[in-house]
Formats: sequence, C-alpha cells, structure tokens
Amino acid sequence: MNTYDQFADIAEQAARRGGDVLSEWSEKFTVSEKSRANLVTEADFASQEAIHGLIKTAFPDHGFLGEEDLSENDDAEFQWVIDPLDGTSNYVHGFPYYCVSIGLEQNGKLIVGVIFDPNRNEMFRATKGGGATLNGKPIKPSDASSLEETFAVASLPVGAGPENPAMARFMQAIPHLQTVQRTGSAALNLAYVACSRIDAYWSTSLKPWDVAAGSFIVQEAGGMATDLAGEPIDIRIPSLLASNGSAIHADMVRILK
Repeated sequence: MNTYDQFADIAEQAARRGGDVLSEWSEKFTVSEKSRANLVTEADFASQEAIHGLIKTAFPDHGFLGEEDLSENDDAEFQWVIDPLDGTSNYVHGFPYYCVSIGLEQNGKLIVGVIFDPNRNEMFRATKGGGATLNGKPIKPSDASSLEETFAVASLPVGAGPENPAMARFMQAIPHLQTVQRTGSAALNLAYVACSRIDAYWSTSLKPWDVAAGSFIVQEAGGMATDLAGEPIDIRIPSLLASNGSAIHADMVRILK
C-alpha cells in the first residue's frame, strides 16, 4: 500500500464517521424552521469535529481548512480541505442529496479526494495517479460528445437575482444543452461527473472545501476540471467547469463566456 492509499483510507474512515453524525442529527429535524437553522449548524460542527478529530489523531502535524471556521497549521506540507456537510439546504429539508467531502493537498497540489453520500452509502475515492473509484470499482466519465446530448448542472449563488451574471450565464446555456439542473451539492455534482451520471457542471460561487475533493476525483477519473475560461483550476478561486473531458468542454467554455 502506498502513502496515498494510507491517506485515502483515513479519509474514508473520517468521511464515514462524518456521515454517521449527519444521519444521527437528521432525525432531529421535526421542529420549526428557526430551530432547524440552529440544528443544522450544530450538525455541521459535529460532523467536522468528528472528521477533524480522526484525521488529526492519525496525522497530528497536518494542516486543516474546513467550512466551519477550521483553519489550522496552514503552512504544513499536508493540508486537509474538509466540507462536513455539502448540500446544507437539501439536508435541512430531508432531500437526500448531500455528502461529506474531504480533499488532501501536498504543497498545494491535491493528492487525495473522497466524497461520501450517506443516503446511498456511496464512497467516491481518488488518489494521485491511481484513478477514481465508487465503492471500490473504477469509474470514468460519460462519452457525451455534443452539447445537444449534454446533461449539465449549475450552482447559482444563494438569492441571486435576474441581474446576477451567474443567472445570465445559466439562461444563455439552456438553449444549447439537453437539460440543465440545479441540485444543491457541488461535491456530489462533481462526483457524478466522474462516474458519468452528469456530463458537465459549472459554478462561480464555490469555496475551496466545496470543490477540492470533487475536482480531483473528476480529473483522476479521466474528466476535466478547469476554470470557466478553460484555464487550470485553482480551488481558492470561485470559477469551475468540470466535464467528461470530451469536445463539450471547449464548447461549454464558449457558451459560458
């Protein structure tokens, strides 16, 4: 077993633990909307605490960046990028499209990514140079090669009005594609690009923890993850286009300008 696999094994354990926490907390969502908001914050923190605790025990010298105000040892060679609950609104409303996402960088380059969907018990995993898997079986993106057959998903900023550039981009893409959806979980969208359930996905409103693991899994599966202009992706800049890597990627760059 190589070092990447050892890291990925710990990441899987942590993701499952975080997923268990989310499943336990979800049973409490039978209260008012105001209380729901408080509960989801607690669930988020509890999941992150479980993930962080497990990984830190295994690798005490590593750094961490997480959605819930987690920033620790940020000059370390190895940096874990954690989203303990991707798809918060879905989770609050019992819509089963949310996940735990964990990426690992070495000197700023992603080397491991795992995404765990506790509702479907699906574990997406990738290691540098090792390809990508779903529950241990190799995955690859779709073979869609034209916009007319492209099933695409987009993320839009919360509360975006008609004047928002992201809304304009969404509307201008619709006529070119077979269908465009908005699902509420960036990490799962990326995992689905990697395993051919979605042909393309884009966003200009993501944080590093939303995209770290997923963009890496897409690329290890054989797809492409760039910014909206087709340039190399930087997970700390909110511009992402992921696809199966066929000719549709360049076509998407063109229509999303």
